[in-house]
Amino acid sequence: MVVPVSLMRAQSYQRAELERSLTQLLAPLGGMAAFVKPGDRVLLKPNLLTSARPTKECTTRPELIYAVAQQVMAAGGQPFLGDSPAFGSARGVAKANGLLPLAQELGLPIVELHSDRYPTDNPEFDHLRLSKEVMEADVVINLPKVKSHVQLTLTLGVKNLFGCVPGKMKAWWHMEAGKDVQRFGTMLVETARLIDPELTIVDGIVGHEGNGPSGGEPRDLGVLGASANVFALDRAMVTVLGGDPLAVPTVAQSMRLGVCPDWEELAFPLLTPDDLRVTDWQLPTELMPIDFGLPRVVKSTFKHLYVRFIKEPVTAYAGRL
Repeated sequence: MVVPVSLMRAQSYQRAELERSLTQLLAPLGGMAAFVKPGDRVLLKPNLLTSARPTKECTTRPELIYAVAQQVMAAGGQPFLGDSPAFGSARGVAKANGLLPLAQELGLPIVELHSDRYPTDNPEFDHLRLSKEVMEADVVINLPKVKSHVQLTLTLGVKNLFGCVPGKMKAWWHMEAGKDVQRFGTMLVETARLIDPELTIVDGIVGHEGNGPSGGEPRDLGVLGASANVFALDRAMVTVLGGDPLAVPTVAQSMRLGVCPDWEELAFPLLTPDDLRVTDWQLPTELMPIDFGLPRVVKSTFKHLYVRFIKEPVTAYAGRL
């Protein structure tokens, strides 16, 4: 089975040029109309990591979100933007990173992703919680940022979907699976399998290298990528960045579990990873444990449980317990 991965050079976030680039990028995949039908409710899932470093390219650029939303609307879809940042709110992070004016211009709703329980076919993660808003959307368009990552080496499309795990549940997963980076990678792969985004478009025009996901520096990369298969796109982008796929837990585990297509099955209708390869992309100087400091995680987790079971009305959980 041939899996197309569309890769191209793109140098600008200027609206008109970005719109042309996005159209060119999606053309080999059938254009936006291949993924969005009239009346579809379409979740746009960017990386809204933080409001703390708005000039460091830690989040998906507002201009790309705007361009994707425009194409969704042109196809007859009803886009809304959602994320669940570990710290802060989706709206607050969007505002800090300059997204709010563009969202208001389009009438693009920004929603906070709340929790529900959706089973996986992996009994090891049968207690995985994912957002109801994500799982009930007709279409999910995943919009990750190309970044180095001090815990996972690189963060791309699969890791971006961790934002569909609501709020402080992320801290719980860091603690629960954080002693084993490969198990954490498997959890992220299972999350991506369960969400199964219809389309992933990766923002690599300007990336974030070094001690990411927020402690590094911006890096002009000049790449846009898209695929209906998030695992294939991540695998291709690791090659673009000159990385070892087995050193990136999300990619390594997707290969081990057989959900990532074999390299020979990937087709590159525009440019190949070799055409775009960089040789000096900066990875983290030192990797840190997934649980990133147990006291902080424990504090965060107990705060989450307090909010869910003490501050919120008990009746809200009737039938769930």
